[in-house]
Amino acid sequence: MKTYTKDTLIAELREVSRMGWIPNARPGNPGGIGNTLEDLLGIQENNLPIPNAAEWELKCQRTESTSLTTLFHMEPSPRAFKFVPKILLPKYGWKHELAGIKYPENEMSFRQTIHGVARSDRGFKVIVDHKFQKILVSFNANAVASEHYAWLRNVVLSAGVNELNPQPYWGFDDLHHKSGTKLLNCFYVQAEAKKQEGQEFFHYNRVLILQGFSFENFLTAIEEGNVLIDFDARTGHNHGTKFRLRHNARPKLYSQIQEVV
Repeated sequence: MKTYTKDTLIAELREVSRMGWIPNARPGNPGGIGNTLEDLLGIQENNLPIPNAAEWELKCQRTESTSLTTLFHMEPSPRAFKFVPKILLPKYGWKHELAGIKYPENEMSFRQTIHGVARSDRGFKVIVDHKFQKILVSFNANAVASEHYAWLRNVVLSAGVNELNPQPYWGFDDLHHKSGTKLLNCFYVQAEAKKQEGQEFFHYNRVLILQGFSFENFLTAIEEGNVLIDFDARTGHNHGTKFRLRHNARPKLYSQIQEVV
């Protein structure tokens, strides 16, 4: 495997960009855009072999993508409560769409992707509490959309209409440590994609060097809806609580941004 300095990697990425449209080396693989670039650079996975420097990653994304990127998994505190399977799912869940088909008749679901800008149609929102240094999950029955009124009646019977009590939360210190270990310095590469005669091609036409993860920027991204919290649980399995990132928002999390292509 090759090793690089930052300067030689920049030069290599500029050369890749000048190559124009490059065939997907891993057709049918969702990660083909990153795999193709790794093959061109002669590296493995997304870790960049840059000696005598902090850990670096290579992050690739399609320019036209609108999908969310998972940053990390982290269950809310206090963890002893097991909030998702023990409280949110049984008290605020609803019948799974495949109950009685793929799963048992009584299979329940709690799937919500929430952020700090507005409440979801089931009344959930993320609140950044700077005073008490917590990220909180909030519920407001008045914000529930009319199509969910039947569900709300069940919530009233099982949990009432008041705010979650206790509220699930992530402490700033724990979240700072978790996010700081996951969001390393990176070369952030974007590429256009096209298909021609059934073959997919990529043009790697934008490269940013992102350094200095900023926790303050991370909190702002939550408040502005660029970082979201995703719950995905059903009776038989909790898929884990994820912090997810909107397309094109990664540079907002860093204090230093350098455009090299």
